[in-house]
Amino acid sequence: MVANDLKVISDPVASQPPARCRSPFNSIKFFVLCHSLLQLAQLLVSGYMKSSISTIERRYGLSSQKSGFLAAFNEVGNTVLIIFVSFFGSRVHRPRFIGVGGGALLACLASLLMALPQFLNGPYEYTDHITSSSDNSSGLCRSQSSLSTLSSNQSCSEQESPSHQGVYPVLLLGQLLLGIGAVPIQPFGISYIDDYASRRNSPLYLGILLAVTSIGPAFGFITGSIMLRFYVDIDKLPKDEIKLDPKDLRWVGAWWLGFLVASCLIFITALPYLFFPRNMPREDAGDDAESGQHSTQQQTNPLQELSLPQFLKSFPRIALRTLRSPIYLLVVLAQVNLAALLSGLATFMAKFIERQFSQTVSFSTLMIGGVCIPLAVLGTVLGGVLMRRLNLSVSGASKFCMAAILLCMLTAMPLLFIGCPTQTVNGVFPPSSEALCSSSCQCRQEAFNPVCGSDGVEFRSPCHAGCTAMEMDANKTVTNYTKCRCVGHLGYASPGTCGSGCAHLLYPFVALLGLTSFVASFSQTPSYMMILRTVPTEDKSFAVGVQYMLFRVLAFMPGPVLYGSVIDTTCILWGKKCGKQTSCHYYNLDRFRERFLGLQVVFVLLCFLLPIVVLRKMARHQEQQPESKGGYKLVSKEKPPENTSSKEQEMEGIKT
Repeated sequence: MVANDLKVISDPVASQPPARCRSPFNSIKFFVLCHSLLQLAQLLVSGYMKSSISTIERRYGLSSQKSGFLAAFNEVGNTVLIIFVSFFGSRVHRPRFIGVGGGALLACLASLLMALPQFLNGPYEYTDHITSSSDNSSGLCRSQSSLSTLSSNQSCSEQESPSHQGVYPVLLLGQLLLGIGAVPIQPFGISYIDDYASRRNSPLYLGILLAVTSIGPAFGFITGSIMLRFYVDIDKLPKDEIKLDPKDLRWVGAWWLGFLVASCLIFITALPYLFFPRNMPREDAGDDAESGQHSTQQQTNPLQELSLPQFLKSFPRIALRTLRSPIYLLVVLAQVNLAALLSGLATFMAKFIERQFSQTVSFSTLMIGGVCIPLAVLGTVLGGVLMRRLNLSVSGASKFCMAAILLCMLTAMPLLFIGCPTQTVNGVFPPSSEALCSSSCQCRQEAFNPVCGSDGVEFRSPCHAGCTAMEMDANKTVTNYTKCRCVGHLGYASPGTCGSGCAHLLYPFVALLGLTSFVASFSQTPSYMMILRTVPTEDKSFAVGVQYMLFRVLAFMPGPVLYGSVIDTTCILWGKKCGKQTSCHYYNLDRFRERFLGLQVVFVLLCFLLPIVVLRKMARHQEQQPESKGGYKLVSKEKPPENTSSKEQEMEGIKT
């Protein structure tokens, strides 16, 4: 009796898990939380880079093609190393490899490297700026321009310095390291969660990570909108010496500040990975059947038995076998074209809004990160919900994608007609409009300080407008340029651009663009499910790996470069500094809109809609075959054969 009482008293103590197991670092839920925060910080850098690309382009005199190449360069390291990540799998200490072994720590250092050019170079020098109150005729019409020549010589000296010439290589190196650092974060995190989460909770955890992956770039754009409101040299110049306005075409925001913030966030979110174990107790480990099956799966995983040379030798063979599937190939090519479209739009859409509707960089960035990306995320989620609710087969999914793309075409076509005409710029547009009244002013060819004449005509600088005087307020800020020979009506000019004159069309454009993003994203989940339902079970992981490799090689890398090259063809006045071409000052807005948005119509119509039509026919033919996999029902209800490997059984269980 006493022994029984002692047994009853001691049972609760004995049944409690050890202190080590009660640690939050032995909980897969806590790992999901930490990994979500890390992915959010890492993807914030990616979104922030795209939001700042036009500002970096203006600061360092890059063409849109060069800036597009810079934006896509992080995919180079990612593409090269993704195969090795597929091989290593659980052979390494995945949490530490994610945090400090080459993942988050490398991304942190890369983000710091991206901000380094700001501290290696002097203050931003823009043309025709007022350097002091005594220099009250800077940029005006006059017979000699000794002060301007001196300023230009000083700027050329800085332009030719090694630190300035090394800016672009440093930025490329930062992007390369950022891509390499991002390689192990998502694959290792997903595999770690899948190994130690229960089958019931694993899809939920992976869904959380997918949602974070989608909204991470949106936070990057919003961060860019905040940072670009500050002047680039807030760390070097007193506030009262900053004479530019965010609406000025020469304004450069603090593009580097967001990289410092993101680097700190990545470092903080990487610290918990030092304490996660290499192997943790599986959720619901008390379920003996599940635990036994999991351990059996780990012991019989054929990938873990291959050496690295064997793995590299088998990868091309399996990849080619996967690519021989016509349905898989057509769907992936359709997704590749859509990915190329989205990568180009994400990189340059803020610049398009800025130029087309005469908005500030920060406001244009906010429109992308606060409206378009969240609507695209919502569309992706709703597409998955409809896919599950309607219980679509492969043929049904193809019809669903086709309907979404057709509707996307209907909402995207009006975007081609919502825009602004190119403003009249003397000597630039129309090309034959240059006035001879400023020929005696000895205006520098490099001068760029836009002013808007009282007659509505824009000039590149007060000198080109023939202005010989100016009015300043108590803060030494120019309010008006007066006695302008080339300006009709009242003969004065205001600082800044005249603008395109149709800013009222911005909100209808953004609303329609958001609706297009929302509708187009409906096709994402069905197209992914079509891939998973049309490849052999043992090749699914390889099929996904090949898919993402094609994304990077054929979409994420060439997409921004292609869009940047198209944008460069619409430039009508290139900037010049020290005899070298810099970034574009003025675009033909009609051509910009037609070519930039027209390119997306070509991508969608020719490269996405046609494969979906062919896919419908092939899916209908495949459904007639007795061995066809079909849709959800055939996959979820079919019992795996007895001789099926444990790895295949687990994959079937996850799909269920």
